[in-house]
Amino acid sequence: MGADPRVVLVTGGNRGIGLAIARAFADAGDKVAVTSRSGEVDGLYTVACDVTDQGAVEAAFGQVEADLGPVEVLVANAGITADQLLLSMKEEAFVRVLDTNLVGTYRVVRRATSKMVRARKGRIVLISSVVAATGSPGQSNYAASKAGLVGFARSLARELGGRNVTVNVVSPGFVATDMTARLPEARRSEILSSVPLGRMADPGEVAAAVRWLASDEAAYVTGAVLPVDGGLGMGH
Repeated sequence: MGADPRVVLVTGGNRGIGLAIARAFADAGDKVAVTSRSGEVDGLYTVACDVTDQGAVEAAFGQVEADLGPVEVLVANAGITADQLLLSMKEEAFVRVLDTNLVGTYRVVRRATSKMVRARKGRIVLISSVVAATGSPGQSNYAASKAGLVGFARSLARELGGRNVTVNVVSPGFVATDMTARLPEARRSEILSSVPLGRMADPGEVAAAVRWLASDEAAYVTGAVLPVDGGLGMGH
C-alpha cells in the first residue's frame, strides 16, 4: 500500500463481499466510493449506479471524479443470480445475468481504464466465483458470466500491462453472506462437505485478497486468478 490514499471504487459495495472490500480499503485510509442501487451506505461515499445502464455508469464515475478524484483502484463486484435448471431457464434470465455480471463489468472497467492509462497506473480487480471453474447445477448463466471475467481480465492484463495497470481476479468460494444464508440447510451442509477447510469464508477474508492485489506488494502480479475458496475448487 502506498503512502498516499487512493481513490477506490467498489461496485455493488452496499452489502456482503462488496461492503467488506470497501470497508477494508477505507480502514487502510483510502478514499472509497461504493455503487448501490438501494440507498446510502453508512460511513461510505455512495453513488447510485446500475451497471446495466451505460448512462448511469458515466454519471457515477463523473460524480466520483468530481468529488474524490480519478479512480485509481476499481473493484468490479456487482453481480446477480437467477438460478434455474437449463431446461426451465428463460432466455431473459440468462441474458440478464450476463448483462449485469459480465457486460456490466466491461462497462465500468472501460470507463475506469481511460484515466488509468493516461496516469500510467491503476489496479483492477474483478470478483468471479469458484463456480466459474467447477460449475453448479442451476447456475449455467452465473457460471458462464463469472468464467467470462477470467478471459476478460487476462486479455486486459496483456493490453494494459505496458501502462502499469494490473488486472486480476479473485474467485471466492462459499462465503457467509445474505445470499448463502438463504440456502436450505441441506444444501449448505452438502457444499460444506466438499470444502477441505470445512467452513464458509468470512467476507473479510475475500477483502484481504482484493486489498493485497491492489497493493504495492502485488505490483508484479497481473492476469492472475486468486482463489479464496477453502480448497473447494482445488485442481481447477
